[in-house]
Amino acid sequence: MHDLSLLRLVVDGIPPWRDSNLLIKDLEVDEVPLRIYQPKWPPAGKRRGILYFHGGAGTFGSISKKPAGFIFKVKSKSLPLSHVSASHLFFLMTTDFVNPYHVDPALIILGGDSCGANFATVICQILVNKRNLPKVRAQILLYPGLQGLDFQLPSYQQNASVPILSRKLVIYFCFRYLNRKPSYFEDIIQNCHVPESMKRKYKKWISADNIPDEFKIRGYKSQKYTSYKPEVHEAIKEVLAMTFSPLLAEDAIICQLPESYIVTCEFDVLRDDGLLYKKRLEDNGIQVTWYHSKSGFHGILAFFGYGIFSFLSGEKIMDNTVNYINSL
Repeated sequence: MHDLSLLRLVVDGIPPWRDSNLLIKDLEVDEVPLRIYQPKWPPAGKRRGILYFHGGAGTFGSISKKPAGFIFKVKSKSLPLSHVSASHLFFLMTTDFVNPYHVDPALIILGGDSCGANFATVICQILVNKRNLPKVRAQILLYPGLQGLDFQLPSYQQNASVPILSRKLVIYFCFRYLNRKPSYFEDIIQNCHVPESMKRKYKKWISADNIPDEFKIRGYKSQKYTSYKPEVHEAIKEVLAMTFSPLLAEDAIICQLPESYIVTCEFDVLRDDGLLYKKRLEDNGIQVTWYHSKSGFHGILAFFGYGIFSFLSGEKIMDNTVNYINSL
């Protein structure tokens, strides 16, 4: 059996309850399946539109899995974003699409969870220079994964073995996302895949020094020097591209991004990616609304909408996120 088949079966599982107040429509754009949610009642005016990318490490997940918490949901192909045509994404922001659904082009929000938040981040950065398209109103990033340079950040050390996403599993999914055979786990954990020149160049942005001290008290230790290994770099070099690690984007891009909402969870290996991006945005004058779940873990919203299997922390994240959307 393919090593992801069983996992996909479990993750897709039974779809959550559907809200009877919504009209739900499935369609495809450039062979990418979309699910559109809209209220049944007639609009009193133009509506907000949310283009939402679901998580799943770029290898599994489904538009049928997510509860109807947003208007637009999109499933991206399980290929590196740099290898996928973005024409279908731009189509979603044109008047040909927004008019039939009464969406205000000035109120389009991009968002996602986990790797979906990564996709949303990259697309927001790409759209900065697309002057012929509406300006994104805001980006919503729920426990995003935003870099593949440093697997020794405090959250990677502290939560290395915390379910449902361990540090080794992150690296494993990176390889599967790139359609590569997983290898060199320990070397990558020690950051041996990063050339010395890149470590020096991006230390100003991706470093434990930029993580607040309050997030280091749970057993963090400074990483000892490890040498660069070209063969390890060659095996997974794509994770160092800006289309995979949007934390590497230059300030000239970051300073043009829309206001942002970021959720981080304490028991999440990706926690510090969100904290580092929050700092980068704020350093560039971008308004950031940040919600930190002190008892949350990565993927907690996957349980939202399943009754007794939901977590209170997940419900609080959802409530806070909806409140933010309603404030725009």
